[in-house]
Amino acid sequence: MAAMAGSRTQKIGSVFSRTRNLVRIGLLEKPLWLDVYAAFPPLREPVYRVPRPRCGSARDPIAPIFYREDTVRARFYQVYGNGPRPFDLTQLNFKSTCQRFVEKYNELKEEGKIEEEKLFEETGKALLASGIILQRRGVDKVAQQEQQSAGSRDPTLQLQLQSVLEELQEKRKDRQEQPPELAGTQKENPPPS
Repeated sequence: MAAMAGSRTQKIGSVFSRTRNLVRIGLLEKPLWLDVYAAFPPLREPVYRVPRPRCGSARDPIAPIFYREDTVRARFYQVYGNGPRPFDLTQLNFKSTCQRFVEKYNELKEEGKIEEEKLFEETGKALLASGIILQRRGVDKVAQQEQQSAGSRDPTLQLQLQSVLEELQEKRKDRQEQPPELAGTQKENPPPS
């Protein structure tokens, strides 16, 4: 059986013929179904057949299905992404932000007051007016977090951090301004700390 592990012998012959041959040479114990299969063989032996290519171009049997709102959804996810929180599918009447956007988009489109080019932006503004905040992708969230954390820090801590940073910068300047002879002696004999 180990000789068959890496080969493609399942494409040669049927399961019956391969098993029968393995039993003959002693690599496999005789399974119970082998005698039954020999006594009552199927009408057509189940062997692997290479599928023949169809004449002409091969077509996908299932055509892709696109709805009108699929383009709006795609653009929404491209511009705004999934949002900050995962979908809450435990609620039966849950509507994602994208679904609300598509509904509002279709509602504004049916009114016909807004031009087609401005409709996407106006839908975002309309949702903002109704209390749904949309955040565009690519907004630097790290910078926003730094601004929020800087505002929430203790002012004395902020002063201490600035003074430590200034001291470090002064030390670097002093090291750079020293003549090369002194810098070499300091590396050989470092001052005690």
